[in-house]
Amino acid sequence: MKLATVTWPEVDAFDRAGVVLIPTGSCEQHGHHLPMITDSLLVTAVAEACETRLGSKILLTPTVWLGASKHHLGFAGSLSASYSGYVDSVFSVADSLSKHGFWKFLIVNGHGGNESLNDVVTRRIKDALPNALVGQIGYFHFIERDIAEIMSGPSKQIQHACEAETSLMLHVAPELVREDLAVDGGLNPPVEGMVHTFAERTETGSLGYPTMASAAKGRRLFDGAVNGLCEMVETLVGPYTLR
Repeated sequence: MKLATVTWPEVDAFDRAGVVLIPTGSCEQHGHHLPMITDSLLVTAVAEACETRLGSKILLTPTVWLGASKHHLGFAGSLSASYSGYVDSVFSVADSLSKHGFWKFLIVNGHGGNESLNDVVTRRIKDALPNALVGQIGYFHFIERDIAEIMSGPSKQIQHACEAETSLMLHVAPELVREDLAVDGGLNPPVEGMVHTFAERTETGSLGYPTMASAAKGRRLFDGAVNGLCEMVETLVGPYTLR
């Protein structure tokens, strides 16, 4: 069930054994060839596909699209929540629905910059709602092996506006991809353990090898992400029907 498109009596009648799925993304630069809304668009597509398959087991909230993107503000148009503001926003979604009897919450993330804060917010939710089942995971977690197997470029992990992310966009929203403007690589590799802005790492805003992307690769990655997320939801609905 999509929370945004139903009425309150329909939400009230929803089985509380179901999982509240909270997608989190961003609105930030994605190089010269992908739109600002890429992260939010992709995580929403994965979450909606999962909801379509398991509609009676998922209450899908609108995507939290304003992410933790301060490290992208060196590029025009990028938007960022404050760290506390982001945590408060995601927490408020779960807190609000807990007042209506919902107690299973899964944050599915589409933006790397949100990861550490999603860990913080899940701990905060659990502290506030000790009987709640709470977790967070990135959709890209489910496709790490697929990425390693099918990427043509030397980078075998998902980065930013890279071969994998561009492939996903070519599958989900090809009309928004400007393939002729894709540029491979970045300026500087990250130093392990250090914090870098994207302007320190790349002139174009993209990393990896987007020129090697394809819709066929994107379809395999998308299907893998949807399958993995659906399996996780099924697990949470099944053994965790009682508190």
